[in-house]
Amino acid sequence: MNNDWLTAFVLHRRAYRETSYIVDFFTLEQGKVSAVAKGVRNSKSDKKSLLQPFQALKLQLAGKSDLKNLRHVESTAPSINLAGTPLFCAMYLNELTNRIMPAGLASEAVFGAYEQALTALFNDDDIEITLRKFELSLLDEMGLLPDFTEDVEYEMPIEAEKHYVLQPEFGFCALPNGYTRKGLPGSALLALAQGEFTPMSKRVAKVLCRDLLKPLIGDKPLKSRELFVVRKH
Repeated sequence: MNNDWLTAFVLHRRAYRETSYIVDFFTLEQGKVSAVAKGVRNSKSDKKSLLQPFQALKLQLAGKSDLKNLRHVESTAPSINLAGTPLFCAMYLNELTNRIMPAGLASEAVFGAYEQALTALFNDDDIEITLRKFELSLLDEMGLLPDFTEDVEYEMPIEAEKHYVLQPEFGFCALPNGYTRKGLPGSALLALAQGEFTPMSKRVAKVLCRDLLKPLIGDKPLKSRELFVVRKH
């Protein structure tokens, strides 16, 4: 029996049999872990009230199979209460993490980026920057984040005055002069390399994250995106 406490957030929960939940947790120490929370569905217990998204937790799991049993769960901070657009964005973070992060892959960087994103959404920070920072962290962990400073075709530094195209799985290649309409400005790539979000680098980051995340997300649409589109209309 494992007595280690895990630092965690709930990504998703679903009904299991008549009285239980299967809960997908994102943990600092073990990455994404799924566990059965027995007998809590129809109760008014503290355990059920804690098994909500955006609530910082510590928990203990038991079992040797991939599907664990939840032994203990406690809150470690007040719940992050979100509404409106920040709530839909946080739901997107959860769904993206659950869809992309492999089970059992611990990542201090992605977990930290997730915590920072929730805090930023609660503080009503720039939503575009908040989402892009998390997406870039996730892509980096998956080994899909290109080098924003190098032209891979000529093995030369990216130049602010030139425009570039992303070759998937390779990196950025300079476009010939006169073919800049569909290119990505070198100045924006260099800004992203420094973690700077100018109006132009924000637009470039959105395009890059969308294209790089697409094969990881797969063909099944994200429900959080659908809900956000419905809300906007």
